Amino acid sequence: MASATVAREALLDVRNPRTGEVDLRLPISSRVEVADKAARLRAAQPAWEAMGVGGRCAAMARWLGAVRARAADIGEADAVDTGGCHTSYLQGFITMRNVAGWLEDAPKAFESLKWEGVSISMPTVAVESQVVAYPLVGVISPWNAPLMLALLDAVPALFAGSAVLLKPSEVTPRVIETLFATVREVPELAAVFDYVTGPGEVGQAVIAEADTICFTGSVPTGRKVAVACAERLIPCNLELGGKDPCIVTASADLNRAATAVLRGAVYATGQVCYSIERVYVDKSVHDAFVAKLVEKARAVRLNSDNPRAGHIGPFTFAPQAEIVKRHLADAVAKGATIVTGGEIEDIGGGLYLRPTILTGVNHDMLIMQDETFGPCIPVMAYRDTEEAIRLANDTSFGLTASVIAGDAEEARAIGRRINAGGIFLQDTFLTFAKLRTFGSDSFGWSGYGSPRIGPESLRRFLRRKSLLTQTGPVADIQNDHHLGQGR
Repeated sequence: MASATVAREALLDVRNPRTGEVDLRLPISSRVEVADKAARLRAAQPAWEAMGVGGRCAAMARWLGAVRARAADIGEADAVDTGGCHTSYLQGFITMRNVAGWLEDAPKAFESLKWEGVSISMPTVAVESQVVAYPLVGVISPWNAPLMLALLDAVPALFAGSAVLLKPSEVTPRVIETLFATVREVPELAAVFDYVTGPGEVGQAVIAEADTICFTGSVPTGRKVAVACAERLIPCNLELGGKDPCIVTASADLNRAATAVLRGAVYATGQVCYSIERVYVDKSVHDAFVAKLVEKARAVRLNSDNPRAGHIGPFTFAPQAEIVKRHLADAVAKGATIVTGGEIEDIGGGLYLRPTILTGVNHDMLIMQDETFGPCIPVMAYRDTEEAIRLANDTSFGLTASVIAGDAEEARAIGRRINAGGIFLQDTFLTFAKLRTFGSDSFGWSGYGSPRIGPESLRRFLRRKSLLTQTGPVADIQNDHHLGQGR
């Protein structure tokens, strides 16, 4: 008698960063499931776009109400996913601000794209504009800020009139289901917004189905995404990290500088694309700055005993701890000194690193060249402003940079010469101040595509058309010999 076999459903193991244990298993979306969801979203998208920006805003306003009711639950899920504190618990409220901001900005953004008038080169031709949304936007989000960075792309795409298929990181997928419990409360939104789960192969399947891709993650994976999109001749927007410098001048208030640098480097365990990862300090104040920085660093608490009370949490992605460990070992082998911190601690299964300050560093070390993505602060002395700027620009990245000087004018003069998309003066970590103002481009390996912040970021999801109407006589091929002859 033949025995029947039943294929087991492929499951994704999800590790809890606080305990180190796999405490969740999720189905891995098959290629067929991705294609089916993409087809369903495509079928619903024309009706969503036809609602107009006003109709979409009405639906999104109802979604805002659903998010408001579950804001605390969303924050809790994000905190479990990431092991984080501070921002993790605020993710529900950050989502609310994101949606509320676009409720105000989307109509104005569409209005700014309108053009109607007469052609300058052909006065008998009337010209009017039209914008058309990409039918299906694929969003592939990272593990370090899984909800915030996913919605930084998905929310404006929805306001633009696109459908969105989201693939969260396989490391931090649980917050997405909590979010989609709110999406399902708005049927017309649920028809055009869905997600799939699984490893990189699922992301590849999303790329195969979408009309444009937004990806946030590492440079190596970003290159693969770009190649896959190029093969399909579809656009992509990539944010790929940074190796962000901070310059501290001799005239700076060192207490202020140390406070800003510490937060900018270790907030969210340094697992932020625009974390401070290199610090250049005028040699005349280097030792005094390091002393203040060490004093402040030693007062930072881990959140291992109380997730809400500590200052920094565990590594969200366990392999990231090994990368940081390798960078530290390489620096020490090449002559650097670890002044404080430096040891990966296993506390209850979570992997932690206290703020780690290094001196005696140089650009031959991995920790000054490659993205570390951990709470490490390598400090290097410089001789003069020219050297500081040269060192800050000696990188393949160019996401953000900071300058802390005696006054804003001194800082601004230096900041204008640094090759990065966002320059923070007299502080660090000011990216959120750009929201709802205007976007900035990334330099080098930090990204590719249009700005993802500010009202103009809606443009990423729209194609422009021009409608040209001839109001005068049509051209006659038998009477066009004079063209180009100056008549």
